[in-house]
Amino acid sequence: MSDSTLIRLDGVRKRYAMGSTELWALNGVTLGINRGEYIAIMGPSGSGKSTMMNILGCLDVPTEGLYYLNGQEIEKLTDDELARIRNREIGFVFQSFNLLPRTQAVANVELPLIYAGVPRKERHERAQEAMVKVGIGARAHHLPSELSGGEQQRVAIARALVTKPALILADEPTGNLDSKSSDDIMALFDRLVQEGNTIILVTHEADVGRHARRMVRLRDGVVVEDHLQ
Repeated sequence: MSDSTLIRLDGVRKRYAMGSTELWALNGVTLGINRGEYIAIMGPSGSGKSTMMNILGCLDVPTEGLYYLNGQEIEKLTDDELARIRNREIGFVFQSFNLLPRTQAVANVELPLIYAGVPRKERHERAQEAMVKVGIGARAHHLPSELSGGEQQRVAIARALVTKPALILADEPTGNLDSKSSDDIMALFDRLVQEGNTIILVTHEADVGRHARRMVRLRDGVVVEDHLQ
């Protein structure tokens, strides 16, 4: 792989047992993603998007085939090594925000740094910096219940950014937002890509997918479309 390659999937297949039946959620996916790319992975329900997200996010491993992230062959890593990769190399943004409800916004952003063993003063400074970066620095000491949906998602994005990960993986990031907040979040992603971040959106919404510079479409576990847009 070249130095610019962040992700390489080579013949990836994923099988799930459904009673006596086998389901191939991914069926031979080969894909390369370079640093700084902005990609939308799209497809209807059952196309394999969620399975693809879980494998890219090191939440699951392929049944067959190879997955390289930052030059590391993921299947060869131990559970502890996978947890370290998830914490330091991947920033997750979910539809449901996944914030701790009784914890101030800045402390939510600090969480990955706590798991990484970063000292308190440094992690607080880095969390504040990440919140300013996403335009929500003034709300650092509010609880999630005191924030709008769009603000909560900005906190979640700050949390994803705080470890300076190689990859931001966003799963339906506007699914719980109104149209104005959705537009604001997508504008933020546009800016983050311009600043050099690598972002993969997993979405079924065409208007969200149109923000990406490359679109990969899945159907029945197979890549049926892959083009710049």
